[in-house]
Amino acid sequence: MSITQFAFPTPIRFGAGARREVAGHLRQRGLARPLIVTDRALAALPVLAEFRSHLQDLDSAVYAGVFGNPTASQVMAGAEAFRAHRADCVIGFGGGAALDVAKVVGLAATHPGHILEYAWDHPQVRAIGQELPYFVALPTTSGTGSEVGRSSVISEDDTHLKRIIFSPRVLARTVFADPELTLALPAAVTAATGMDALTHNVESYLSPAYHPLCDGIALEGTRIAARSLAAAVHEPGNLQARSDMMMASMMGAIAFQKDLGAVHSCAHALGAVCDLHHGLANALMIDTVLDWNRQAVPEKFDELAHVCRVDGGGEAFVPWLRALKARVGITGRLSAHGVRREQLPRLVEIAVADICHQTNPRPVSVADFERLFLEAM
Repeated sequence: MSITQFAFPTPIRFGAGARREVAGHLRQRGLARPLIVTDRALAALPVLAEFRSHLQDLDSAVYAGVFGNPTASQVMAGAEAFRAHRADCVIGFGGGAALDVAKVVGLAATHPGHILEYAWDHPQVRAIGQELPYFVALPTTSGTGSEVGRSSVISEDDTHLKRIIFSPRVLARTVFADPELTLALPAAVTAATGMDALTHNVESYLSPAYHPLCDGIALEGTRIAARSLAAAVHEPGNLQARSDMMMASMMGAIAFQKDLGAVHSCAHALGAVCDLHHGLANALMIDTVLDWNRQAVPEKFDELAHVCRVDGGGEAFVPWLRALKARVGITGRLSAHGVRREQLPRLVEIAVADICHQTNPRPVSVADFERLFLEAM
């Protein structure tokens, strides 16, 4: 597979072996002391050591303090690591959590105050007043598409509520999207992250916001994910399927600048209250919420069925989704994944407060969220 370059708007080097270009890329820009931001699990695996072997004479250090849903304390500790290493750039290496932290480690290291003071909804939100340290991103999962996003989602340590730091300045300067980095992903992680990518594309397409550019990207991203997710799960060495899922992931993240919907509001609540993996939470809610949404935009469901090659039109799309989930090993209702009925009031409270459902195809009330969670329970 050859390496392709394109920009949308981030320059992207896409293809097997792209990771080997990072050292030369940084050296050409006079950078020599990268801080690699990654998660605990990846830091212990051969894939990180193999990547560092390609950094050659660069003096790299590793911050591997990311785990679970990314938190403010993880960012602040990463900023300390940046300063301690006297780093001149950041390499984000990992899944969505590691990349979300990596995006703003340089911000926290070079700007005053606490990282959450830069969240868009902070009552005295701080401005990003200067250029951030050079940042490149290497995704190792195909789900969030965080590598091409201009926002970082960071949770409060005490409440677990997600806060969003949004600025074009947190965009990676270059993305090195190398599907070989995903070949060792376990089937369960491939399935959950893949469903995340699919959800981003589907929900952004269903959003009533006007953005035909994103609609086109979302539909093609949906088509690519639909054809390759099961193969990526069941044939882990299938590089074409892995490439497709990495592309679908980036397309979903580009498309959802149009906005998302109630599936994500539910998933954000499940992450905050039950600490569920975001992709798994989306997968557990998507068929329930979309089944409820279909009557609002039946023609869009017809189009989704068409691009996914589902016989029977829009009415068959949600049953196809359920069958796909089972095919990739995502089974059981919320209760089978540790969600308890007594958590329902808090789940509803957080979902209602979440901004994503404001662009759901149907308006969602408190009672609607209660019913959707109970139905998925």
